[in-house]
Amino acid sequence: MSENDTTIKPKTKTRPKLARPKLYKVILLNDDYTPREFVILVLKAVFHMSEETGYRMMMTAHKLGVCVVVVCARDIAETKAKEATDLGKQAGFPLMFTTEPEE
Repeated sequence: MSENDTTIKPKTKTRPKLARPKLYKVILLNDDYTPREFVILVLKAVFHMSEETGYRMMMTAHKLGVCVVVVCARDIAETKAKEATDLGKQAGFPLMFTTEPEE
């Protein structure tokens, strides 16, 4: 080889790994004062559930004390939980939805 020969090495491209956003659970808490029909109405309005699915969610919360309604991104979960809780407050019921990180 002569002195002017150079070897070219290909550049490696590094792509940053993007972590998926952490998911959050929206949880329906049971209370003894909010009518069952109203809970189903809220589940249908806020979470776009069918009558049957809303009934099953409401009964699960009634029997077990809590029920996971949906798992989604944090901002969506907090917005849906606040909207559903606010509907209960406007109607004068202690209906409560909370959020917590999925494990």
